[in-house]
Order: sequence, then C-alpha cells, then structure tokens
Amino acid sequence: MAENGDGLGTVPEHERILQEIESTDTACVGPTLRSVYDDQPNAHKKFMEKLDACIRNHDKEIEKMCNFHHQGFVDAITELLKVRTDAEKLKVQVTDTNRRFQDAGKEVIVQTEDIIRCRIQQRNITTVVEKLQLCLPVLEMYSKLKEQMSAKRYYSALKTMEQLENVFFPRVSQYRFCQLMIENLPKLREDIKEISMSDLKDFLESIRKHSDKIGETAMKQAQQQKIFSVALQKQNNVKFGKNVYINDRIPEERNEVELKCGFEEEDENEEEVLTVQDLVDFSPVYRCLHIYSVLGDEETFENYYRKQRKKQARLVLQPQSNMHETVDGYRRYFTQIVGFFVVEDHILHVTQGLVTRAYTDELWNMALSKIIAVLRAHSSYCTDPDLVLELKNLIVIFADTLQGYGFPVNRLFDLLFEIRDQYNETLLKKWAGVFRDIFEEDNYSPIPIVNEEEYKVVISKFPFQDPDLEKQSFPKKFPMSQSVPHIYIQVKEFIYASLKFSESLHRSSTEIDDMLRKSTNLLLTRTLSSCLLNLIRKPHIGLTELVQIIINTTHLEQACKYLEDFITNITNISQETVHTTRLYGLSTFKDARHAAEGEIYTKLNQKIDEFVQLADYDWTMSEPDGRASGYLMDLINFLRSIFQVFTHLPGKVAQTACMSACQHLSTSLMQMLLDSELKQISMGAIQQFNLDVIQCELFASSEPVPGFQGDTLQLAFIDLRQLLDLFMVWDWSTYLADYGQPASKYLRVNPNTALTLLEKMKDTSKKNNIFAQFRKNDRDKQKLIETVVKQLRSLVNGMSQHT
Repeated sequence: MAENGDGLGTVPEHERILQEIESTDTACVGPTLRSVYDDQPNAHKKFMEKLDACIRNHDKEIEKMCNFHHQGFVDAITELLKVRTDAEKLKVQVTDTNRRFQDAGKEVIVQTEDIIRCRIQQRNITTVVEKLQLCLPVLEMYSKLKEQMSAKRYYSALKTMEQLENVFFPRVSQYRFCQLMIENLPKLREDIKEISMSDLKDFLESIRKHSDKIGETAMKQAQQQKIFSVALQKQNNVKFGKNVYINDRIPEERNEVELKCGFEEEDENEEEVLTVQDLVDFSPVYRCLHIYSVLGDEETFENYYRKQRKKQARLVLQPQSNMHETVDGYRRYFTQIVGFFVVEDHILHVTQGLVTRAYTDELWNMALSKIIAVLRAHSSYCTDPDLVLELKNLIVIFADTLQGYGFPVNRLFDLLFEIRDQYNETLLKKWAGVFRDIFEEDNYSPIPIVNEEEYKVVISKFPFQDPDLEKQSFPKKFPMSQSVPHIYIQVKEFIYASLKFSESLHRSSTEIDDMLRKSTNLLLTRTLSSCLLNLIRKPHIGLTELVQIIINTTHLEQACKYLEDFITNITNISQETVHTTRLYGLSTFKDARHAAEGEIYTKLNQKIDEFVQLADYDWTMSEPDGRASGYLMDLINFLRSIFQVFTHLPGKVAQTACMSACQHLSTSLMQMLLDSELKQISMGAIQQFNLDVIQCELFASSEPVPGFQGDTLQLAFIDLRQLLDLFMVWDWSTYLADYGQPASKYLRVNPNTALTLLEKMKDTSKKNNIFAQFRKNDRDKQKLIETVVKQLRSLVNGMSQHT
C-alpha cells in the first residue's frame, strides 16, 4: 500500500517535468532532469516509463497529421509535373534572349568601361588636386622655415615650427614627407638653441670687453649731471642772496679739475647723449630669451645667463696687483664695475624675469663687499695725498653713478670716512716734510723790513698786529722769523687740502666744520708739535735759535684764533655753536714753548759745564792770585750776553733761565770742591775759589735779568757762600754750637760737606808741612783740625743713627 501511495505521488511530478522539457529552452533541461534523479530510488524508472508513453502519444499525433495532409502533397506534385514542360520552353526562350542581349551589349560594355576608366581618372585627379592643395601650404611654410633659418630669424622660425606642428602637419600627417619634416624639426630646434647660445656667448664676451667703455660713458653722464646741479645750486644761491657753498672757497680751476676726476671733457657742441643701447647691441639677449621662452626652456637660459654673469662679475671685481700705483688703475676698475651693473640694470628693465631685483641686489651686495675690501686694501698702500684725493673723487662719482641706477651706496660713503682718515694721515706726513723744510730754511732771526711793500707782504701772509711796530720808521723788524708766516700759510693750505676731501660726501656744513677742525687739530698737536720738538732737540740748534723758536711759538699761538675764523668763514658755522670743536693750537704751542724753554735750560747748563771744564785750579797753592779765574770771567761775560738776548722772552722764562743757570753754576762749583778725585786742597786754593764765588755773587746782584726781588738771585750761591765763610773765618765753634738752630749763621752748611772738605785740607797740611810738628802754631792748627774732624764725624754718625 505504501508503494502504491508513493507511485501515485510521483506521477503528477513526472508530468510536470515533461511539460517543462517540452516548453522550456534546451539550456534549462539539465536542472529539470537532475530533479528526476534527486527523487525516490525508483523514480527514474517510472519517469522513463512515463517518457515512453509520452513519446508514443506524440508519434500518434504526427501520424494523424501526415495522413491529413498527404492528399494535398500529391496534388502539388501533379501540378509541378505539368509546369515542367512550360518551364523548359521558357528556359530556351530566356537563353536565346540572353544571347541576343549579350551580343547587343558588347559595344556598350566597352564604352561603359571607357567611361568608368575616365571617371576614375577624373576622380583621382580631383583627389590629387585636393591633396596637393592640402600639402602646398605645408611645403610653403616649411620653405619659409628654411628661409628664416638661412636669414637667422630664429624666433620667427620657431613660430613657424609651431604653426607647422599645430596647424599644418595634422592635415598631412599620413604622408611620408610629413613624417620626415616632423622628424627634422627637433634637430632644427637644437640648431637654433646652439646658434642662439653661441650668439649669447659672443654677446657676453663683447660686453665684458666693452664694460669699461660703458662705465666710462655712464660716469661721464653722472659727472655732467652733477656739474649741472652744482652750477644750478650756485645760481640759486646767488639769486636768493645766500652764501655760496663751501666749494666756492676753493679756487675755481682746482675745483673743476677735481670734479672732472681725470675724465676728458665731452665736446660742448656734441648734442647726442650716448646711452647703453647705443654702445651695446642687446638683440642677442632678446633673441635668445625669446627662443628659449618659445622652446619652454626659459629657466635653463636664465640660470646660464646668471651663472655666466656672476663669473664675469668675479673677474671684474678682481683688481690688478698694481692698481694702487696710479689713478688710471682705479679708474679702469670702477668703469668696468659700473659698465657691468649698467648692463644688468638695463637687462632688468627691458626683460621680464631674466634678472630680478632680488638677483641684482644680491649681486650688488656681493660686489660691494668685494669692492670695499679691495679699496680698503689697496688704498692702504697710497702714500700720495693727491692720489688718495683722486681716488675719493672717483669713488664719489662711482657711487653717484650707481645710485642713479638704484643701487644702495651708503657703505661706500662709510668707506670714504675710513679713507678720509688715511687721507689725513698722508696729508700729515706730507706737511711734516713741508714743516721740516721750512724749519731747515729758516735763519731764526727777526724778519727785516725795509719798506712799506715788504711790510704789506708779510702782513698779507700772517695776521700780525702791533701798534708800536707800525709806528716805527723803516727799516724795522718783525719779532718772529720767516718760518712763522710760512707755517701759517701751510696750515691754511692744509685746511684747503682737507676740505677737498669733504666735498661731495653729502655731509652738512656742521659735519664738515667738525672734520676740518679735527684734522687741523691733528696737524697742530701731532705733526707741527712733533716737528717743533724734533727741531728743538737738534744738536745744532743753539740758545739764540731756541729763543727765536719761543718767540715764534708765541706768535703762532696768537694766530690760532685767526685760523678758527678762517674755518668759520669756510663752513659758515659759528664758533659759538655748542658742538663746535676748538683748535688745540694753544696747548700745542705752549708745549713746544715749554720744551724749548727746557732745552734752553739744558743747553745753558751744558754751556756752563763746558766753561767749568776749563777750570784749572792749583789746589795746593799757598796764596791766591788776587783776581778771579779767567774761565769764570769768560763764563760770566757769556751769561751776560745770553741774558741780553733773553730780553725778547717772556719775563718768567728769562728769570727761570737765569735762576737755573746760577743754581747750576753753584752746584757745579760745589761738586768741583767735593770731587772724590780731589784728594787735597790748601787754604790758598780756598781763598782763590772764594774770589770766583764773589764774582758769581756780584753777577747775581747786578740783576742780569730784570724782575728779581731783592737778593733772590744771590740765594743760588748761599750754600757756597756759607761753606766758604766757615773755612775763611775758621769759625768752627760757632758752627758746632749753633748747628741745627734756625737762626744759625751756617744753616746751609751740611756736616758731610764740611767734613769732606776739611779732610782734604787735613791731608794737605800733613803733606805740605813736613816740619809742622816743630812749629807750635802749626801743631795747634793741626790739632784743631783733627778735633773738628772728630766732632764732625760724631755729628754725622749721630745724624745717621737718628735717621
């Protein structure tokens, strides 16, 4: 029963499967059949039975349909057999008709073929014309390209290449000649790049060679502009009644020569003003820049150009080793640098991006550092102030020229202040030689004047004012010597020379005034002071010359206020201004005068020593000669004549010299008595020595130099006088009793001095008085000397222990 139940369930399923097989596409049969095998174990067998039954049903239906249509098929076959005969007849007729058609159409076919052939040729000709019309512009443009290459119109050639590539070649790209042209264009571009680069190299070489000419022209134009501005400023100053600028104080010829600064003056009738474009053909740069821009390689060109120009800048900035020897060396150096940067400035303004302001500023800063280092090094070798001044003028024009092109030049003007110090040093060295020559040529005697003309000549050179001298009749003498007006004139010339450097430095009158005063102070305090001191110390300068030098320094000191007025008139800066520097001439000439005074004292003492060395005393004489020694009288006569010369000196100087001479003479005489080589001395020698000291005292009391009060000058010999009085009177008891008392008669006598001289006399007594022991007076005197010697030694020893 179970099997039957299962069979009944599978039958409808098999029918559904068969319906799907019959109704669906053959691609879907597989899954359907697979479901048969997925059912119960005997489902396959049952499905096959069901399938066979279905096939038998379909066969029966086909057989029924064939039986239904069989009669119609038979009737159709019968009709076809009837038509067969008519078809054969028709075939024969068609064949015959076709044959006759073929025979009749042979001539037409021939003509038709000719027509077709002509039409094909006509079409080909039309096609060729169209293609040629398409290719001709390409060929014309390519021919134009060749012509442009031959004519060196490379930028136009590149534009033509662009048109060929973008417009013409795409139209004929299928042709072989076009491919050849396309392949040739890169080579042409490379040729253009090489040719334009070669032109650029030639251009760079050309401007390197012509940089000095370009710079010279630019500096000339800047110089002419400056001259014009100065002339216009002068005209305005005159128009508005103002004081003319400092430059007018300098003679016009010298000022103009300095402004020219070595450049030749342009012809006055020349109207054309040359520019950098007139001197240099910049077309190679423009062409090369445009070419590389078109080729899309502008950065390569810019880098190459900047690299090469930097190399050229380093070459331009490298000076010649002997540049400092002549101004032409500096001029060439400056003109080349100016030419270089004028070209760069032109390139900056006429091209876009080839050089930038940042690039030129960087290049200028590098160059400026190098220029300053070079100028600082080479200018240090310059010992000629004229060369330093020409260098300064060149630097000013160099700076003004480049400043006109927008380059900052403040550091150059700062350098000029360093060079100004060096210029002042060279001036000081030059003027040191001038002063030495003036001192060598001076006769150190008052200037004689025989008539009014000579008087006016001296007054015009030196500001001397003396009403008493003016009242005197000719001939007369100025108190100073010829060196004084010469020195005064040379100091003014130094101020002019120092002023020359201050021009065109863009400084105010106050700063220029300060610079002039400081440089003049250096001249006075260093150069002139040193020359005076060296002159004073020269061995051949005698007392008379020293006296004249003191007189000269006095008048030069008085002339310092006129030098200050001279500077004030130049700069128009009042001396009452708070920050105005004062001239140190007063202290300079005072120091020189003090040195001369000291030298007078020294030389006077040396002269005294020379006379004292002539002394020839007989220290063992028994009796004096009765008159003073000859050397001493000669010395006194010499001193009298010298002190008469001192009347032109200030009173204090003459008094000091006289006092110093007397003190030195007193000291020299004292040393003569106490000389260690002098072993013995007699009373007769003491008496002779006393005669000489009396003459010295008489000389002091005669007032050889006025102005001493009382017996002040005689006090110079007080030590000698008290010592000789002690020995002449032989008042030892009073000396020993009153020693140390303020009111002592022999207060100035030192025990050591007295002991030394007494021992020399004791030795003389022993040697010269052999028989003194047999005479009572001599024995008593000898005992007294020994007693005094013992007491003096005791006194000296007591002083030493107390000390």
